[in-house]
Amino acid sequence: MNIIEVIAKKRDKKELSKQEIEYFVTEYTKNNITDYQAAALIMAIYINGMTDEEITNLTLCMAHSGEMLDLSIFGKNVVDKHSTGGVGDKVTLILAPIIASFGIPVAKMSGRGLGFTGGTIDKLESIPGYCTNISTKEFIENVQQIGISLIGQTLNLAPADKKIYALRDTIACTDSIPLIASSIMSKKIAAGANKIVLDVTCGSGAFMKNYEEAKHLSQTMKKIGRLAEKETVCVISNMEEPLGYAVGNNLEVIEAVQFLKQDMKEDVKQVVLELGAYMIKLAGYGDNIEQNKKKILQKIQTGEAYQKMVELVKRQGGDTSYLEHTEKFEVAKYRLPVIAKEQGYITSISAREVGELSGSIGAGRMKKEDPIDESVGIILCKKIGDFVKEQEILAYIHANDKNKAGQAVKKLQEIYQIQKNKKEKPNVILDVIM
Repeated sequence: MNIIEVIAKKRDKKELSKQEIEYFVTEYTKNNITDYQAAALIMAIYINGMTDEEITNLTLCMAHSGEMLDLSIFGKNVVDKHSTGGVGDKVTLILAPIIASFGIPVAKMSGRGLGFTGGTIDKLESIPGYCTNISTKEFIENVQQIGISLIGQTLNLAPADKKIYALRDTIACTDSIPLIASSIMSKKIAAGANKIVLDVTCGSGAFMKNYEEAKHLSQTMKKIGRLAEKETVCVISNMEEPLGYAVGNNLEVIEAVQFLKQDMKEDVKQVVLELGAYMIKLAGYGDNIEQNKKKILQKIQTGEAYQKMVELVKRQGGDTSYLEHTEKFEVAKYRLPVIAKEQGYITSISAREVGELSGSIGAGRMKKEDPIDESVGIILCKKIGDFVKEQEILAYIHANDKNKAGQAVKKLQEIYQIQKNKKEKPNVILDVIM
């Protein structure tokens, strides 16, 4: 077997065997196949697509290309949650303690932010002392002791996916459903879960720009899950505007803490309840989705979910006084209001543009090694469907650079679209693919 034959086969729209896919993934990971040969195959896949069996084989091969986390010690139903990315997405910070408060083990490895989307690990590290870089042994022990641990990706999970993903980015092959689906699912399978709930976001602040693309991706990942014997549910959610009102690291932590203290922003609430209800179902703790949502609200109302967050932060070295008194978090030097120039209804707030703007003042990074400023970001006061008067405050810019702050105010005024005719608030949950 050689790579030229494999490339030619996919070029000619023929189905690759499991052995051919294993050969490509293994040899490319070992650097025995050149980037230009791998690029030729990836482009052929991009143009000609893959069958469900091919996608599943690619997924499993990439999952097994590195370390595999074994979570079977926690029982037969280990549920993981993953979002395809968005702006203002602090759902994991909220949902993980809630699920753990039911006695369902939460052993989650998350990533850092890159580009216009935020990362759960960056947000957690804005809590003074919280350690995201712990050993796998300590990670497992934490879950055994308190039922939850949230850490960075310390294991070498799916290294083949990392190589292929980087290559796709350089040859304009990022928006391929087979390649996106196998990338996401390979990491989830390597992370040890046998039940997976996926938040597939769509809109300006997501990788999938419309519902049709998001549904196609969801259906593909659902098929992978079935063939890989991993029960999978996909919730399609709206990321046309930022999720919640806070965008930025410690600002989002504060909003997450407030949520667990019963100050729940409606759009965040809908996503948390929907994802959480299906996680509870897959874990075997209740089949009735609406009843599961009520159970989640009870965990918040009794304070059990908040206390689980306190346990998590304390266990991993964080200062829990910041959860009790969120005003202790570092505050940006400049807090400038963004004023409405006209009266009317908010009809658009591009999530992508808000995310990029937040990154430009220091809340995000364009390269993995870039530093981030944990205190900066944006607090929205008005969202789509809201009525505003002229001179009313739309949002606040939190920045540590005066010039950047001033530029950000002008830019956010442009991002907010205000019209005379009312626009209804958008649906947050668009579909569930079961």
